[in-house]
Amino acid sequence: MDEIYGFTHYSFFTDMSELAIRHGSFDLSLGLPDFDIDERLKIFLKEAAENSTHHYEPLAGNPLLRESIIRFNAKRTHAISLTTKEITIIPCATFGLYTSLKSILNQGDEVIVIQPSYYTYGPAVVMNGGIPVYYDLDGDFTIQWDLFKKCITKKTKAIIVNSPQNPTGKVWKREDWNQLYELIKDHDIYLISEEIYDTYCYDETEHYSSFIHRELREKTFCIFSFGKMFHTSGWKVSYMLASESLTTRFQCHQQYISYSANAPAQYAIAKYLDIFNPDINKKLMQRKRDIFNEMIKETPFLIEQPAEGSVFQVVNFRNISKSMTDVEFSKWLTIEKKVSCLPLSAFYNSRQNSDYVRFSFAKKDELIIQALEHLKRNL
Repeated sequence: MDEIYGFTHYSFFTDMSELAIRHGSFDLSLGLPDFDIDERLKIFLKEAAENSTHHYEPLAGNPLLRESIIRFNAKRTHAISLTTKEITIIPCATFGLYTSLKSILNQGDEVIVIQPSYYTYGPAVVMNGGIPVYYDLDGDFTIQWDLFKKCITKKTKAIIVNSPQNPTGKVWKREDWNQLYELIKDHDIYLISEEIYDTYCYDETEHYSSFIHRELREKTFCIFSFGKMFHTSGWKVSYMLASESLTTRFQCHQQYISYSANAPAQYAIAKYLDIFNPDINKKLMQRKRDIFNEMIKETPFLIEQPAEGSVFQVVNFRNISKSMTDVEFSKWLTIEKKVSCLPLSAFYNSRQNSDYVRFSFAKKDELIIQALEHLKRNL
């Protein structure tokens, strides 16, 4: 396996999905929905094509879409007040993360990455000349702030936060943002807050954005994803919120990397966002989570904490195997038991094992039911 910037050019994310295909297994490994998008989105995309919306949009994005984003965020339970100069339309969340880091890092700057985390975080830091400093969440996947504080040094330039978090499903509350602010308020430290599962918060949990926090807002790049909201990841349209000064800095780099995002999709999303009901989105995915969680109780897997948000559920597999690593177990489950998952260690920089695997419930109900019925019969 080749290495790039010290990171192995290889990913369990694609490996496990390919393994599932090869062995005819039920694939619950990736958060890629297998169900259709809203028919109204398709109509708006056709309308975009008929209107000859085929050329570059402005660097900041389609003006119609930016205005729709302002209206959408004003209607949240915890409203986010915005101006057009604080909004940038971007191709995807990974682009937003990379370009935010590009905008602030100098060679040798440190960036705190909270683990488990999505696999692009560390490499994005290194590719921009920074040094990842990893903070590992403890058993219940909550931050111990006295330990987290020890990660902050004179070289710390940024902290990456993901809420709702992939893979743990934990959601940052108002108190968490307040705690973070108290730690960094006297430091020149930026925040990159990836909030791409913002419309998937369950039960009594509510999404509370970092961008609502008055002081954090001035030093935050806040990233959202229409691909996650509307199940249209292939359209490649997301958006980023930042103060006017940080937006200017971000767009200065953006123009040299990917000037703009998919133009027809921007138009379609602008039209759709005004009629989109996030409560329907939430109820759809919460039902899928509940189906998964109820059925997996009939297997030896153990759910220690139901996902508060996102489209993933972490489960403990040690009732099934005490000896296998989580990587070995994930491969065994995929090949021998015909249900695919991901090992939690794949979400760490250097951890080789854990007691957990991650399943995705962003699937058709029948696939979830068939997969769990199969596990019930065969474990």
